[in-house]
Amino acid sequence: MRLKLYQASDMTAAMALVRSNLGPDALILSTRRVAGGVEVTAALEPAPDALPATPALNVARDAALGWHGVPPRLIDSLRSGDLVDALPRALSFGTLPLGNAAPLLLAGPPGAGKTLTIAKLATRLVMAGQSPLVVTADGQRAGAPEQLAAYTRLLGLTLVVASTPAPLSRALARRQDNAPVLIDTPGLDPFDFSAREDLLALAAIAGAVTVLILPAGLDPAEAHELADAFAQAGATLLVATRLDLCRRLGGVLAAAAKLTLTEAGIGPGAADGLRPLTPEFLAGRLTIPSDASLPALC
Repeated sequence: MRLKLYQASDMTAAMALVRSNLGPDALILSTRRVAGGVEVTAALEPAPDALPATPALNVARDAALGWHGVPPRLIDSLRSGDLVDALPRALSFGTLPLGNAAPLLLAGPPGAGKTLTIAKLATRLVMAGQSPLVVTADGQRAGAPEQLAAYTRLLGLTLVVASTPAPLSRALARRQDNAPVLIDTPGLDPFDFSAREDLLALAAIAGAVTVLILPAGLDPAEAHELADAFAQAGATLLVATRLDLCRRLGGVLAAAAKLTLTEAGIGPGAADGLRPLTPEFLAGRLTIPSDASLPALC
């Protein structure tokens, strides 16, 4: 409280001084007559502390992210600033280490699109003038080696079948000129401890970087748990498939809380069905389609 003493020839003059100095909200605490006039004690209550500024709610963005099924905690972290800038603050984005880097071992649940992604990456490398070593460790699914062999024949590549660590080690020993290596693996249940251990052993033998191939359209909670389990099996990177079929991307963002986003599968074409998954691309997809009343496609 701000206190002040005023003296004037009469009460009218004293009140005028109070209002002039403290304003119309001043409180008169006491008055008394003194030699030459009156004395007034007045006070002014301070203004209440301003409430801390809070970011304005972006109603349209919240609605879009909610429609996609983005987890609430992640929506909170994407609420402020431009979405293209907010995404890399909340999630990790990167690139696949293709070329003459460590082998890439593609893992994921059954039917995630690992084999097609291998074909797309092999096509990209061949078009860049490189001849990757393509290996399939999938000896479980009927016809799996034949499916990948059809792609490698078109690319002029030889497919190596090595479903256990020993033949994989021999195949890598024959690697020429430090060529890129792409390894396909069978569909994996990441909640099975022994299956996770097998994947870790395979990656260790190859000295490989493990990439999770995960389809879009999964329930966000399921996607998060799958990504967490595959991370425990050594996965560090994420390729999201079926973005051409699925409109709700909450599962992709939920999985990306554990892994680094790298590529998006956007179609079946070997040459044009895979593209970098950047903040700009993802921000462009995180909208509500104009026909959102229709059932989702996935």
